[in-house]
Parts: sequence; C-alpha cells; structure tokens
Amino acid sequence: MQPLINRQIDFMGKRRLAFISSAILLVVSVVALALQGLNLGLDFTGGTLVEVRYAAAPALDAVREALEAAGFQNVVVQTFGTSTEVLIRLQEIFEAGVGDQIVDLLRQSGSNVELVRAEFVGAQVGDQLRDQSGMGMLVALGIVMLYVAFRFQYKFAIGALLALIHDVVIVIGVFALFGFEFDLTVLAAVLAVIGYSLNDTIVVYDRIRENIRTSRIDDMPAIFNESINQTLSRTLATSGTTLLVLLALVFLGGDMIHFFAVALLIGVAVGTFSSIYVSAALLLPLKLQRVDLMPPQKDDEEGEEELP
Repeated sequence: MQPLINRQIDFMGKRRLAFISSAILLVVSVVALALQGLNLGLDFTGGTLVEVRYAAAPALDAVREALEAAGFQNVVVQTFGTSTEVLIRLQEIFEAGVGDQIVDLLRQSGSNVELVRAEFVGAQVGDQLRDQSGMGMLVALGIVMLYVAFRFQYKFAIGALLALIHDVVIVIGVFALFGFEFDLTVLAAVLAVIGYSLNDTIVVYDRIRENIRTSRIDDMPAIFNESINQTLSRTLATSGTTLLVLLALVFLGGDMIHFFAVALLIGVAVGTFSSIYVSAALLLPLKLQRVDLMPPQKDDEEGEEELP
C-alpha cells in the first residue's frame, strides 16, 4: 500500500464535486440564516445574568424547572467553572433585587445557595456589540485580502477571501440551522477560524507560487495537485491534532465553552477542506498564469549601444 506522504491525489480533477458540495452547504447556511436567523445570546440581546454558588452540586434541570415555575421565561442554566457554580441567564432585564429573589427561590428547596453576582446587559449595549462585532469581522477579512494581495498577487487574495467567506458562512449557518446559542465566545471562535484557515491557505499558496516559478510546464491543475500533495501531510497533521483537542473540549470542557469549541470544531474541519480544495481550485477560474508571478522586466537605464 502506497504511503500517504508519497501518494499523488488528483484534487483538481475532483474540484467540480468539491464546488458542488460547497455550494450545497452555502445554500443551506444562507437559507437557515434567512429563515431562522441566529439564536443570539445575552451578550447581543441584553438580559440578566445571575451567578450562584451551591454547597453541593445541584441538578440543573431542577434549578431550571423551579425558575420557570416561578415565572421566569427563557431560562438558561449551566455550570460555571465547577459543578457547584451555576450561571443563570435570563433573556429579560429585571430590577436590581432579582439576584436575591432567585437565591431565596432556590433556597426553598432546602439547598444551601449564595449569590455571587448579578449583572445586567441592556439591549442598546447588545446592539452595539452586534454591530461592532460584524464590523470587526469585515475589517478582518479586508485586512486579510490586502495582506495576501501584497504577499502574493491579487488573484490569490480573491481566492483566499472567497475561501474565508465560505468558511465563516458555513460555521454561522450551522449555528442558525440547529439553533445553537451565538454569543461573544462563538464570535471569537469564528475570528479564530479565519486565522486558522488563512494559515493553511497561505501554506498551500506559497507552495503553488514556488512550483509555478520553478516548473517547466504550464499545466496549472497539475502544478496545483503537486503543491497540495506536497503540503497534505502537514495540513492533515495540524488539523488532526487540533480536532482531537477540540473534541475533548466539546465533550469534557463544560457548558461555558461548549459552543465555542463546537464553532472551532466546525470551522477547522471546513477550513481544512477549503484549504485543500476551494482556495486552490478558485485560482483556475481566476485564470492564474505563470506571467502573473513573474517579476516585471526592468528597462536598462543605460541602454544598449547602437552598432554603427
């Protein structure tokens, strides 16, 4: 059996299948965003956050049922740090004494509970965070495009930008499709996905540029295949070890970072796919050629002496 590191896989020959798969994922993501929208967390919508500490680890379902029975709606109850620290998220803004009110309510079941903190996020602050985070993502994508255009060539910049948009839309679309809570930690994960995916793309692009300059053929699909195969072992090793860590965080990391890890898990998987298939394959319809990477010819300032 031929080892993976020496195996030549025809990635460009399967680019149409890859484009179709990406198109389906993008359509599903956009439709989910348009019809269902994101389940924005308290960071964006505003509301009340109450942290309490139990003497012994409580049953979260019992805490949630007690609060809902008391009239609190859309309650999110999760552990925070340890099993005895409980974070309660309410999608409404209550008066200042709500923390003590919740503690008194939970003590009625005989539990030893104390209030750690009660915080309030106004809707206006949530709107500002949402607008600023969206602008920050656009600025990040713009800076990425300028960097790649300066480092390589504008066709590489377009390919990298489209690949990053592909990754971001699919990650956000999955959250919209399944109704996962989207808060500032998930936004941070999306921005991390941009950096991770770009790093893989830059590695592939750098090898493509080098091979185009040194190759004696003009068959771009063949050069792209060779470049991707040369970087494949590095890509799979990096992504594989990262995915193992993220799987551990998803299942063992606790509720506070669960969706952060889920977003990174989806983003790394999709980003690896786009680095191998999408980013390189997009250079073909953009008609990248050897001449695009050749340094411009400088005119001889002294000129050649004319023969009499």
